[in-house]
Amino acid sequence: MANHEGGFSGDEGFLGAELENQLKRVFSGLPHSIPIFLFSRKGDNDVLSQAAREVIKAFQQLSPKVELQELSLDHPRAKEWQVVSSPTLVFSPELYSIRYLGAPYGEEGRAFLGMLILLGLRASTLNEQSVKILKKIDSPRKVRVFVSPTCPYCPDQTLNAVKAAIERPDMVSVEIIDIQANPDLASQYSAFSVPQVFANDVLIAQGVQPEELFMASLEKMEPQTLFIPDIEGDTIETDLVIVGGGPAGLAAGIYAVRSGLKTAVVERGPLGGQVATTPIVENYPGFTRVPGKTLVDIMVSHALEYVQIFQGEEVLEIVPGEPVEVKTSRRRFLTRAVMLATGATYRHLGVPGESRLSGRGVSYCATCDGSLFKGKRVVVVGGGNTAVTEALYLHNIGVDVTLVHRRDAFRAQEHLARNIEANQIRVLWNTEVKEIVGRERVTEVVLYNNVTGETSRIETDGVFVAIGYNPTVDLAKKTGIELTPEGFIQHDSHHRTNIRGIYSAGDVEGGYKQIVTAIGQATEAALSVHEDLNNPYWQGAAAGQQP
Repeated sequence: MANHEGGFSGDEGFLGAELENQLKRVFSGLPHSIPIFLFSRKGDNDVLSQAAREVIKAFQQLSPKVELQELSLDHPRAKEWQVVSSPTLVFSPELYSIRYLGAPYGEEGRAFLGMLILLGLRASTLNEQSVKILKKIDSPRKVRVFVSPTCPYCPDQTLNAVKAAIERPDMVSVEIIDIQANPDLASQYSAFSVPQVFANDVLIAQGVQPEELFMASLEKMEPQTLFIPDIEGDTIETDLVIVGGGPAGLAAGIYAVRSGLKTAVVERGPLGGQVATTPIVENYPGFTRVPGKTLVDIMVSHALEYVQIFQGEEVLEIVPGEPVEVKTSRRRFLTRAVMLATGATYRHLGVPGESRLSGRGVSYCATCDGSLFKGKRVVVVGGGNTAVTEALYLHNIGVDVTLVHRRDAFRAQEHLARNIEANQIRVLWNTEVKEIVGRERVTEVVLYNNVTGETSRIETDGVFVAIGYNPTVDLAKKTGIELTPEGFIQHDSHHRTNIRGIYSAGDVEGGYKQIVTAIGQATEAALSVHEDLNNPYWQGAAAGQQP
């Protein structure tokens, strides 16, 4: 047999006598046969068809359980199974939907060997965490893995896909596509670097992934860069439970564990909070510009070195006491302290164009994005302290600002309002934004005067929405924690709330909405928790009193 790079050579028997004997023992222990159908058409990739035939026959020499049937593309089964390219290998079609478009030689010979063993076992051999992820899939996934026989990383990704198809044959079908044998298909998907994986024509992975990350990408239908294992246990005892997995919660978790506290972070949604959906974060120390998702991945990877993270769990109730009981949607925690780092979200206008152009001219943070608009025109929407402060900040760094407010007077503090007039910042009173316009970036806004009823348009390079925040305080209110008049969590200088053993940190406390500020507050709060648990401030004081 011909010698293929990374594959087989036939002079000493295929793979050498010692390895062949080892493989024969492996195959002899497989409980099931492995039917393979080779579809080909004369004159269409004949060299590859012959290579596929030789590879399969070589394995047949190792075990009679490898069963080959050769069929033409004109055969009725080709139509039945929707086979259209030559060569195509179809594996155990009565049980699974797994096929290989091309010839599994070179580096893909390793993948082919692994496939045969899995098919002979009729078992995915996935670990428990991967199986749990796949069980969440509730709609079909048609997976295409683009590979090359010269790619040393492709076999691992190939086997990830095959394992998924064996574990969930009801939901997962797999095509492994050799880009050299199928250049048109590779061009159609722009799959010119391998391995690449598509599910239902959506790119879910580039490059090789650990098993769990592949399954998570397949389940979520988008590339995943971090895997957080499920943690078993109906009841978990710990020193500190942090509610919220944004920058504040993650930073608090790191510093709490470094202080010697057994800590758990519980997050009901995606980790990273608002940062995870921010296209670009500017001037975070160490990064002039960094994608929000990248920054979150770095933070989460760092946090996972220290703290247990329980993602996808919602905290339903906090019962103060000694210990504090935290009930989630999956379990309960018995803990000595709780920290609420539940964050706050920007209020949105809810007008056409706002969501689509977010990060492309629409911003909610002048100190984050203002420098991008120096020498340009922007509209600031709002009339409270935040809007007036952001308008003044933008004006002072060289931005041409128009302030749009739906009322006839500011709600901001008087001294801030006077500064708007003193700096000759244009104000459009009784005016509402009805639409934000632009294709790739913001170009203009549609305005409505709610007194005259007139509609107008003004050109602008950006829109800063500053109409306030919605602090995430439902859990705090349910627990009986006092709030400020603005709706944020009331706390003292040590981040203690009115309920002993419950602390707060980050945007849910109000103040500046900056990542570094949230992280700094969370670090202080974690150190306060450590100090209080080791030197209880309430000992000797009247019950329920704070110092």
